[in-house]
Order: sequence, then C-alpha cells, then structure tokens
Amino acid sequence: MNRENRNVKKESLDSVKYTKYIFIAVLILIAGYVIYSNFFDGDEVKVNKPALIDPRERIKNVKEPPFKKEGELKFLKGGTKADIKHIDIELAENDDERTQGLMYRKSMDDSKGMLFIFQREEPQSFWMKNTIMSLDIIYVDSKKEIVKIYKNTTPFSENSLPSGKPATFVVEVSAGFTDRYGIKEGDIIEFNKLQ
Repeated sequence: MNRENRNVKKESLDSVKYTKYIFIAVLILIAGYVIYSNFFDGDEVKVNKPALIDPRERIKNVKEPPFKKEGELKFLKGGTKADIKHIDIELAENDDERTQGLMYRKSMDDSKGMLFIFQREEPQSFWMKNTIMSLDIIYVDSKKEIVKIYKNTTPFSENSLPSGKPATFVVEVSAGFTDRYGIKEGDIIEFNKLQ
C-alpha cells in the first residue's frame, strides 16, 4: 500500500506539473496573438478616426464672403412671360466659383441670388455642405425653363439634390423665395451680365 501511495502521489505531482506547463503555454499563445494582431498584422492599417465635429464649429472662423452684383435676373411666368420677380445676381461660371457657391453666407435677402452657369446641359446635383442658410435651389434647362425646384433645403446637409432632368443653369435664392413669389416648374428666367 505504501508503494501504491507513492505512485499515486508521483502521478499526482506529474499531472500538476503538466497542468502548469499547459497553462503557461496557453498564456504565451494568447500573449503572442495579442502582440501580433496589434503590431504586426499587415492586412489592416490602423487609422485614428477623427472625432465628429459640428459643421458650425468647423466654419466658425471663416469670413463670410460679401455679395458682389454681377448681373440681373428676372423670373417670368411660363407661357405668358409676365414678370414675377427681378433680382441681382452673383455669377458662378467656373469650377472654383461653382464649388464655392453660397457657402459661408449667413443671410441673403429676396433681392439677391446666385446664378450658376454650366458649359453643357446635363443632369446636375448640388448639396448644402458648409452652407449656413437654407435655400431654394432652382434647376433651369438650356431654354431657360425651370425643370426642378428644391425648397427650404437643409443647411450643412451633404445629401445630393439632383436636377432629375438636364440643366444648364442653377439659381440659388433664400429659402421660401419660390413660395413667396409663386415661382413654379415651367416658369422661365432671363438674365444679363454687367459689363
């Protein structure tokens, strides 16, 4: 019996040693995986994501561009060509001017607007990124007929506002302008540039 007890004790001690070795091996494997996945994983590039910033904070130090009268535009009733409303316009004729648009403007009264002029008649799409004030966006085809109006757009929105039909011109005016003056799709515009 004594001999059997010794054998049982020896087996018991051996199994404890093996358990320790297995436990240590598992810890080493886990540590190796953590080190590899955090530092040496070549398939994934770790990028620090910027914190979300309120768009108003992003532009608070940007100086508001002044309105510069570069022409005049009138809205006319489709069919009868009766005068509806005349406004002064700033022109956006090249890529830089069109990209800038009315960004950073804080307000604009009903006597002003911006006319975007494109080289080709094709589907257009605008958004409200960095645009502080709500606008009415009016898409106009090459015959100068209004084909689509977006009313009371959402400031700072990056949602696309497509023309739906080909357009050569886009007029931006203050929000509610088209309702205040009864301007609708099918009405037309005429404009002239100042010399």
